[in-house]
Formats: sequence, C-alpha cells, structure tokens
Amino acid sequence: MSDTPNLRQAALDYHEHPRPGKLEVRATKPLANGRDLARAYSPGVAEACIEIKNDPDTAARYTSRGNLVAVVTNGTAVLGLGNIGALASKPVMEGKAVLFKKFANIDCFDIELDQADPEKLAEIVCAMEPSFGAINLEDIKAPDCFVVEKICRERMNIPVFHDDQHGTAIVVGAAAKNALHVAGKKFEDIKIVSTGGGAAGIACLNMLLKLGVKRENVWLCDINGLVYEGRTEDMNPSKAEYAQKSDLRTLDDVIDGADLFLGLSGPGVLSPEMVAKMAKRPIIFALANPTPEILPDLARAVAPDAIIATGRSDFPNQVNNVLCFPFIFRGALDVGATTINDEMKIACIDGIAALARATTSAEAAAAYQGEQLTFGAEYLIPKPFDPRLIGVVSSAVAKAAMETGVAARPIEDLDAYKRKLDGSVFKSALIMRPVFESARSSPRRLVFAEGEDERVLRAAQAIIEETVERPILIGRPEVIERRIEKAGLNLQLGQNVDLVNPENDPRYRDYWETYHSLMCRRGVSPDIARAIMRTNTTAIGAVMVHRGEADSLICGTFGEFGWHLNYVNQVLGRDGFRPHGALSMMILEDGPLFIADTQVNLHPTPEQIAEIAIGAARHVRRFGIEPKVALCSQSQFGNQGEGSGKRLRAALQILDAGNHDIVYEGEMNIDTALDPELRARLLPCNRMEGAANVLVFAHADAASGVRNILKMKGDGLEVGPILMGMGNRAHIVSPSITARGLLNVGAIAGTPVAHYG
Repeated sequence: MSDTPNLRQAALDYHEHPRPGKLEVRATKPLANGRDLARAYSPGVAEACIEIKNDPDTAARYTSRGNLVAVVTNGTAVLGLGNIGALASKPVMEGKAVLFKKFANIDCFDIELDQADPEKLAEIVCAMEPSFGAINLEDIKAPDCFVVEKICRERMNIPVFHDDQHGTAIVVGAAAKNALHVAGKKFEDIKIVSTGGGAAGIACLNMLLKLGVKRENVWLCDINGLVYEGRTEDMNPSKAEYAQKSDLRTLDDVIDGADLFLGLSGPGVLSPEMVAKMAKRPIIFALANPTPEILPDLARAVAPDAIIATGRSDFPNQVNNVLCFPFIFRGALDVGATTINDEMKIACIDGIAALARATTSAEAAAAYQGEQLTFGAEYLIPKPFDPRLIGVVSSAVAKAAMETGVAARPIEDLDAYKRKLDGSVFKSALIMRPVFESARSSPRRLVFAEGEDERVLRAAQAIIEETVERPILIGRPEVIERRIEKAGLNLQLGQNVDLVNPENDPRYRDYWETYHSLMCRRGVSPDIARAIMRTNTTAIGAVMVHRGEADSLICGTFGEFGWHLNYVNQVLGRDGFRPHGALSMMILEDGPLFIADTQVNLHPTPEQIAEIAIGAARHVRRFGIEPKVALCSQSQFGNQGEGSGKRLRAALQILDAGNHDIVYEGEMNIDTALDPELRARLLPCNRMEGAANVLVFAHADAASGVRNILKMKGDGLEVGPILMGMGNRAHIVSPSITARGLLNVGAIAGTPVAHYG
C-alpha cells in the first residue's frame, strides 16, 4: 500500500484518468475504405487463414502471434497483498503488459483467471497456445505455481516463463555475480543462508547452483526455522532438496560465517547482530517488499563493508525483474524459441552483469540524476531505463537459443539483429550507421570546446568506444577529472583523450599570436587576443583547427548559436570556407525529415537559398538517403507575388540554371511538400515524386520554428545542427543537445572531407 494518502490518491488518479486502465488495443494496418476492409476481413482474410492451415509456422508472418505474450495469473500471490483474487490482480497484470511494451516493444494481453486448482489452471493456459507466442505466468502461489509451470512447459511448444521464479532468479544471479566480483569471492567457495522457501526463493537457489554454488553450502530457512533432514512441518519436495543434515535449527544458528544472505521473506528477519556474525565483506540481498529483511543503514552500522541489494527503488541495487523479463522474451520471440532453457537464462544473467560493469549510458544517467552509477558495491546491476539492455541481453538470449537448438526461426546475422534492437531504442542508430562507418574509415581529431560538460565527457567516452577518433577536451583538468570519476567513465587524460587547459597550456603563446595575426586588422589588439585565448574555448578550438592540431571543432552546448558562429567564422571562414546554412535532421516515427536553414541566415537571399538547397542535398546523401528538396513558403506555386515566395521563385530559377543533380520543387506549403497527392492536384506537372524529405525555408524563424515544434510536440529526435559550408571543420550544436546527440555530431564531424562529394 502507498505510504501516504496523497500518494494513494495519486496512484488511483493515474489508473483512472484520462481513461480507465493502462492499456488499449490499436490497429497496425489502415482501415479507411472498402478496399482495406476487404483485405482485413472477408474475403481477403481467408487467404491468410489458408496459408496458416497449410503451414502453421506462417502464423508469425500473417498475425501478431510472434510478438504477443499472455501475462496469466489467478491472483493467489499478488505482490505483498497475498491472495486477492483474479479481478483485483488486474491492475498489476496491466502494469506488467505496459512494461513489456515500453522496454521491449512486445504486445501483451493480461489474462486473469478465476481458477484456484493448479491442474485446471494449467489446462486453461495450455488451451491458449494458438493465440500467443509465449506465456508469462505471474503471481500464482507456491507450490501451485510449480505444478502449473511444469504442466505447461511439458505440453506447450512455446516459451512458458514464471517470472516470480525465474525472473527474480536471473536478476539475483546477475547481482550475485557482480557482488562476488566486487568482494573478491567465487561461487564455489561461498556459504549462502537464505530465508523464504517460496517460488522465488527456491528458483534463486536453483540458479545459484547452476552458477557454481555447492548445494552443501546452502542453508535454507523459512518461518519455521532451518530446513533440515527429517523435518515434516511445512515441507514440500522443492524445500526438501535443500534440507541440511544438522542439529542447528534457527537462522541465528546458521548465519555464522555466511558470505551471502538471500532474503525473500519478510521485514526485520535479519538482525544487526546476525550481520555481525557473517563473513568479512558480507553480501546481503534483503529483497522483501516493501520493507526488507534488514534496512541497509542497520546492516552497515555493524558491517561497513557490506554489499547490499534490496527490492526497493529508494536504495542502491534494486533487484527488479524488469531488467530481465522484457528482454528474455524479446530474444525468445525473435528466434521462435520453443522454450526458455537454462542456457538462455544464464545468457541473460551474463548480459545484465556485463552491462553493469561497462560504462554507464548517458540515457540511464539522465533518468537517474544524482545517483552514483559507477560499477561497484553501490551499482551491481544496471538500471531499468538503460537503453542498452535490449540489444545486449536479447541478442545474448537469441544466440543461446540458437546454440541449444530451440530456435525455430534462427537469425543469420546476430550483429545486424543487435543493431536493429539498438535502433528500436536509439532512434538515430540505424540512420546514422552510414555516417559512423565513414567516420571509422580514417581517424580524425575532434576538439570539444566545452570539455567540462558531462554530456561532452559521455560523448567522448562513446566516441572512443564506437569510432577511431581521439577526442580533445578544452577545460580545466581538475574539473574534468572530478567529473569523469563521478560519472564512472573510462577517460584518461593524455592517454585515450587529449586536453587543452586554457589556464595553463604550453601552446598558449602560439595560440594568441595566431589569433592576433588573423584578427589584428579587425580591431583585436595583442592584449585582447591574450584574453580571448585564456577564456574563450570556442575561439581556442577554432585556432586549433586552423593550425592543423585538430580536424573539427564541436561547440555550443551552452550559449547562443550566433556568438559561437562569430568566432568560428572569424578563424575558419577563409580560404573558400564560409558558413552558408545550418541543417537539422529530425528523426520522426515515419522516418527522417531535414530542415534548413535554422540558424545562419535570418533572411536569406535567393542565392543563399539555392546554396542552402544544394548543400542540404549533399549532406542528406551522406546518410544514404536520396534528397527531395522542397522550397517552402506561405506562397504556393506563384499564387502570391511578394513575400518569401518571390525569393524562393528566384532561388528556383538559380537552381534551374545550374543543372544540379538533385530533385527540388517549390515554392509551396509544407503540407503540399509532404503530400504528393495534394501536390499532384495543385500542380500535375510538378517535378517531384513522393514526399519531400528536405524542407528549405526563406526565413530562419520558420525553419527553427518547424524544427522545435517537431522536437517538442512531434517526439522528433534532432541530429545536428550540421554547419554547412565549413568543410566539416566546425559544428555548432544547441544547448538542449544530449550526449548521444553529441556522439552523432561527432560522427558527422569525424567523416573525412572527401566524403562530402
């Protein structure tokens, strides 16, 4: 139950408004006319039925079954609420379905069955096999859950996974693996004391045995004390497997020297006095919810070096099944697995554990601001909102399924599969792939003007991992090192990343003299040049590119675009280079849309508009996309004599005279640019087929406005802005850019100039 009346009401309001519940059903195909109806239902639907009758495997092609999971419960063991019945469990099951969709894009129906008999419940579940690609059993009391799962696994040819058992066991296994790594211990050597003989507790112990723990080193206790040989009270076959031949009887008796306490029982079961008896560097998994077996502060009072995990989100190391079940099902469904076997579960454990030991993702850091996300005692397992989970874990599960022969639809290219999974959470991943491949062809030196910014540091880490570039950071070394340590990054100044310290750099004299020589006839005295080279990191970075000490400058994480552009143009706007426009790629649900000019020219001339169109088309081709450029205005094909339409028509004439190898059309409204049927009605002889993918405007206000509306209201992800006309020697980003956005711009900047065409 919620801790306060306010929280209780907030939770109820969340479930009630604006529509009751947390789920809805949406169609995946259009149903707008008679033709659609004839294909979706009678008579066209019969064709799909016949195909499936002839070959049942084609159900994954013609129906949603291959991406559909049923979450099934009878409501007999719901969270900490107990046997509340099937109907009252529905909010929990809806929530589980939402998590499937959110974290792994798996469609899910929650099914609450009013059936207490485990064998009859299993019969009902088995009868649903034609409808679903997999079954997630949930919140069924022990020992009934063992019976239901056993029957379903034996009879069904699709994965059946009891998350309370195996999901918990997998996340506990990953946390234990990393906790032992931190403590310097091994599975085969440790003594485990566990409380709770329910489904989750037994499954966790079974998994720990598979990871190397010796059965004789496991001491299981429940509400009646130690499970020992000869005990008859509250026993079942699963508990009996862990019965010890011993005269000891209580938790306090057996806790002495324990390396790992595994609690899946109730509040206050483990006392500080018991913790004091445990081995050095004890590992305490107190997973009872909402109140753990012991609060972390009480445990650390007697064992300051304890490594602690709980089931709560307000303490470090939350053991949360959402780290597992969406991703193990994703991998299983994608290869058409007939079961989820031990090898797939262990692959899931290894993937989760390895991800926690890797550098923390910028997205996870943003979702958990203020938390220390550096691998160690306080960070044993990744956070649920780490977007890398799906790629790492699901691909590992799919690989294990194929290697063990349970994959009905093996995947030929696992690397491509992982990239696809990453692309499902990193919206820019797939479209940026050609740019990253170009960036890897030859190393370029990227200098970041705002090297102290955490987003820049995370981007630098990603650049090192994903490209061959070696970043250069401008900033104070003590500040940068402190922030690297706080963020848990593997950046080492002078080793994998270079540094320019504006306060004390041996090249300072060379830099200010260079800047002065460039600007001495523009009112810049030696004293001003010295001051700028001590304080203006954008100017410093531009000078480095000018001197050949860096290939490209990235700046703009704070401040105004025009301010940065001024210094970039001062130093680098010569020898034929001149900023002529800023191009933003907006990645939308149905693909990318490029917008220009968003920043450089407030009121571009016809010549500048033509130049922007040509430059934009050239940059769009870098992404493997054939550009279709629309010159956009309130005017439409000459229906307004003055205003922006006049300048765009003049730009159109310039483009026509230049014989350029690009598709362009204008001037026209945005809807006309994006709707080919509307365009054909208005101007049947127009030269463009399909929807435009590059919108060029005659006002920066219009271009910037469209970009920001798409970003804020259309859930568009911006890549850029790309500064056109500078030969890839500088790019000015916006202050709202993310670390991944900086990585994308870094890849663009890392492309050799020869790739520009």
